[in-house]
Order: sequence, then structure tokens, then C-alpha cells
Amino acid sequence: MGRIGQIEPFPMHVPDRELTLLRARLDEARLPEPETVPDASQGIGLTRLRTLLEAWRQHDWRASEGRWNAIPHYRTRIDGLNIAFWHVRSPEPTAFPLILTHGWPGSVLEFENVLGPLTDPVAHGGSAADAFHVVVPSLPGFGFSERPRERGWQPARTARAWSELMTALGYERFGAHGGDWGAYVSTELARQVPERVAGLHLTMPLASPLPEDRHAPDLAERRMLERRDNHLADGYGFGMIMATRPQTLGYSLLDSPAGLAAWLGEKFDAYADTRPEAGGGVSLTQQVENIALYWLTGTGASSARWYWEAMRWVPRSAEEEIAQPVTTPTACSLFPAEPWPTARRWAERRYHDLRSWHEMDRGGHFPGLEQPDLLVAELRAAFQHARQHTDGRTR
Repeated sequence: MGRIGQIEPFPMHVPDRELTLLRARLDEARLPEPETVPDASQGIGLTRLRTLLEAWRQHDWRASEGRWNAIPHYRTRIDGLNIAFWHVRSPEPTAFPLILTHGWPGSVLEFENVLGPLTDPVAHGGSAADAFHVVVPSLPGFGFSERPRERGWQPARTARAWSELMTALGYERFGAHGGDWGAYVSTELARQVPERVAGLHLTMPLASPLPEDRHAPDLAERRMLERRDNHLADGYGFGMIMATRPQTLGYSLLDSPAGLAAWLGEKFDAYADTRPEAGGGVSLTQQVENIALYWLTGTGASSARWYWEAMRWVPRSAEEEIAQPVTTPTACSLFPAEPWPTARRWAERRYHDLRSWHEMDRGGHFPGLEQPDLLVAELRAAFQHARQHTDGRTR
């Protein structure tokens, strides 16, 4: 990989003109008639979308932008592409370096609420022994990272870029966490540089059932197989569109804030644990902030194109996954509303040093947004074993 560029502060800022244009487009949104079913089987409902759009009209982007700019944000050029990232150093000298990778339809905002407890646990009722130095990059074509103008930015290339970034920040050994596409990047990072990745934490382990697993599954696995099959048949059409025709879709995502809100907002609801007793899922404000970030950075098409790249790279079967084993110490936290449930014995075939497997009682695909306290606790526990031989030195 080529040399990394200079790391420079990169404040988030959107021109006033873009905010004015957004307001006009929201005010003039043309919406269809209501769905003809009483459920979400045709997609996000008209009433739900109207609620989302009204919350977006009332959203104060400048206030959010100011909050985010209180977090150290940088950009540097890696392998020919400008990558934006948060880098929050802990005040604790023995803090453990950790890189967190988001997915779609999320962003770095998935981790905003865990930054404080991870980097300064003492200030949040924890122990100094649990401190992390935290790096949160935006995937290529997401957020304030540059939009690729060439083919090839898939999880493996991104993992190489993350390795270069951690080197440039002075972290020789570190931990990696991810869910959704972040799980692919983090798993690949552990495969590429196992001598550097001291620990791996996943909320969506990448392990599929073998054909023989379907012959006589126990009750729990049968339910997992049914959920995975149902999701592929009825809930993953969006992924197939982005994996095959992202450019066609991208015109709508760049031209219509209502279309973008519907495209992203559907999954924020469908993939979250929306039970009231579980906290209600991803809040309306959190959804609006993520959607606004996609809109104001113009990344609707480029984030869709990530699927086109990644789906041509991803292993095509359980056998191919198993042929790409991971030897890094791995911890998994499984949230009940995750659309891709995984059995431990499937995961053990690929993750050869599976240290822990925690099945949570609440939460979904976006734990940093839905259950940040649970995610913090799981991350602290996951990397306890890795701290003894790791320092947090920086250049």
C-alpha cells in the first residue's frame, strides 16, 4: 500500500446553502398514497415516513455539528483515498487501542455515545483499567470519507487501510470491533495482521450454516435458520439492489431526501429491537442525524456502491468462510433483534479462538445506538485478556 498522507484536523462543516436547499426539498417532498397493507410488508409506512420527515425538518444540524466537532476528527490520505476518522485519546496511560468500524445504514455516529465511557471510564463510573484509545473511521464512500472513483474498495482493501491508519497513529497492537460491514472489515483485519490485532469483538459473527446443519437442527438452530431464510427472502431485497444496480438507485438517493429517509429509515426500524421494554430501538433523533449525514455528505450512491464492491468479494458459502479462518482471540455479543442470527458451533468452525459468546436479552443490529451501556460493558470484557501485553503509546 502507498504511503499514508499527513493527518490533519478535519472539522465537520456543511455550507449554509446545502441546509437551505435541504429545507426546500423537504418542504416540497412528493409522497405516494398510503400502503395497502396494515403492516410493514410493503416497506416503510407513509405515516412513519411523515413522522421521520417532520423530525428532520425540525432537526438543528448546526447543533449536532457542534456536538460532533467537540470530538477530535481528522482526515488523511490512505491508498489514494481521503479517510475521515474520530481519534479520541484516553487520559489513562495504560489505555488499550481499539478501532471501531460501522456498517450500513449506520455511520460513525453509531459510536458517539460509547466514546466517553470507553476513553474515560473513571468519569463514567468505571475503572481506569478499562480505558481505551478509540479510533472510529468512516468507511470509504460514507460520511466525510472520500467517495471512491475507482473499483476495488471492498472490506479487504479497507482493512489494509485501517492497518496503515493504526500504524500512523502509533498503535502497533490493538483491538478491533464491528457489526454489519464493520464485522467484515474487522474480521479481515484480524486475518491480515493477526500479530497486531490483539483481540476481535463482533456483534455479527460471519459464520454460516453448512448444508448438513439443516438436516437435524435443534430448536434454537431451527429458529435461527428460519430467521435467516426469511430475511433473505423477504428482507434483503435492498442489499441485492445495491449489490447489482447501485448507480441506478443512487440517483434517487442523491436527489430526494424523502427517498433517502425511506431507504435508510426502513432498516433502522426493521433491524432494531423496537420493544418498549427494550428501549424502543433507534430513536427518531438518532435516525434523523444518520440520514442527514448521508444527505449532506452526498454519500447515498457511494455507500450503495459499497455493496456492489463487497458482494463481489465476500465468501459465497459456509465452506468458503471456513477456508478463511480467524486465529485472533474473539469475543461475540449477540443481540436478539440481529437479522443474521448465528449459532456458536457455526462460529467456532471459523473463529478458532472463540473466547466468549454472550447472548443478550435486548438490543438489535445497532447496539451503539440502542444499548450503548451494554456495548461498553461487552467491549470492556472482551479485551481484558489483550491488555497485558499492549501499551497505548503513540508517536
